[in-house]
Formats: sequence, structure tokens, C-alpha cells
Amino acid sequence: MHRISVQELLAEYARGQRDFCEVNLSEANLFECNLQDINLQGSDLRQAYLPYANFSRANLQQVKLQGAQLGNIRLISANLVEADLANANLSRADLCGCNLQGADLSGADLQGADLRYSNLNAANLVGANLIGANLEKATFLGANLSQCNLFRSQSANLEDATWDDTTIFPDGYRRW
Repeated sequence: MHRISVQELLAEYARGQRDFCEVNLSEANLFECNLQDINLQGSDLRQAYLPYANFSRANLQQVKLQGAQLGNIRLISANLVEADLANANLSRADLCGCNLQGADLSGADLQGADLRYSNLNAANLVGANLIGANLEKATFLGANLSQCNLFRSQSANLEDATWDDTTIFPDGYRRW
């Protein structure tokens, strides 16, 4: 994995390059960057700063985004299969139609996020904050929702998910 500067990435992207697999962009500042359709598969973006960026239709499969700041990011129809988003801030993120199958979202802040039509099958959501998230038509087959807070989340169908007595459901109650 080789390190690439933000300036180099943006210059290559502007020239039409979209394939940036397995690059190191940890702690990069990509605030408000428009990188639609980019391929960053297997890349390292730990602790990156990406609020208000547009990564719609991006391939972020197996990307490391632990602790990244992704508030208000656009990830519409992005591929985040097996991505590591542990402790990432995704508050108010647009994840509509996103594939998050097998992703690690443990401890992630998804407060107010739009997850409509997203695939969260087999995702790890232990301790995630989904307060006020829109979960319409999202799938949770085998997803782990232990210690997850779903208070006031909308249109959640959680019957195929795993949860425990620490999970807070949309109505604010716990199930035993």
C-alpha cells in the first residue's frame, strides 16, 4: 500500500483516473470533495476528514475508515462490503442504496443517517447509534444490533437481525 497525497489524488481524479486501489489516505482532509465513482477498494482512510464529500457509487469495499469523520457525506449506492467503519462518525450521512454487507459499524454514529434500501446483512452494529435514522426497506439479515440505539429510527424491519436486552428499539424500549 503506497501513500498518496490529497493533491495527487485530486489531480489524477480531475484527469479522469478513477482507480486508486490500496492507497494510504489515512488522516487525509477530503472535506467537500466530489469523488463520485472512485475505486478505493482496500485503501486506508483511517481518521480521514470527509464531511460533506460526495462518494456516490464509489467502490469502498474492504476500506479502513475507523474513526473517520463522515458527517453529511453522500455515499448513495456505494459499495462498502466488509468496510471497517468502527467508531466512524456518519451522522446525517446519505447511505441510500448502499451495500454495507459484512461491514463493521461497531460504535459508529449513524444518528439521522439515511439508510433507505441499504444492505446491512451480516453487518456488525454493536454499540452503534442509529437514533432517528431512516431504515426504510433496509435489510438486516444476520446483523448484530447488540447495544445498538435505534430510538426514533424510521421504518425499521429488524426481525432478521440479532439483538439482546441492551438493544434500544425505535419505540425507546428494550426487549427481553
